[in-house]
Amino acid sequence: MSKAFTKESDADDEDELQLPALPAGGKNYITPTGYATMRAELLDLIDTERPKIVEVVHWAASNGDRSENGDYLYGKKRLREIDRRIRFLTKRLEIAEITEPSLHFGGEQVFFGATVTYVDPSGLERSVRIVGIDEAESARGEVSWVSPIARTLLKARVGDTLTLLTPQGPVEIEVLAVDYPAPAAG
Repeated sequence: MSKAFTKESDADDEDELQLPALPAGGKNYITPTGYATMRAELLDLIDTERPKIVEVVHWAASNGDRSENGDYLYGKKRLREIDRRIRFLTKRLEIAEITEPSLHFGGEQVFFGATVTYVDPSGLERSVRIVGIDEAESARGEVSWVSPIARTLLKARVGDTLTLLTPQGPVEIEVLAVDYPAPAAG
């Protein structure tokens, strides 16, 4: 059989970024800041990063033998990574539903975009900000709105005692404060 008709390895596509699962019938909520950050990354990849790599690959390809050309091989691999990320960001931005947390400024009930301070039975106070799946970063104290802690906190009010299901078993937590960003002056 001619090599022209053999199937290429699927190894390159195996590490395709999978969309984090959304709840059935759920929306892909995101804050305006999160949307802007993802859009800026997408535009940077399209307008800056990809053209640079295409130029390197073109230059490397013009040098002849591509089988041992590190610039060419690395460049092609990097192009696949960039294209994969562009597809991922494009899909996520298409289904994103921007939700403005400042609409609840001054409220005491927990909704998307709230920063919630709660205390556990040991007296440890924690604060989490409830954001979209694509923008949650635990190092900054942000949790996805579909995470167990966020799902427990949503719709609660200051002073409510809630039961959080953890791997160690149920834990009682009390909501101490709910904060939202102030509306933009304008």
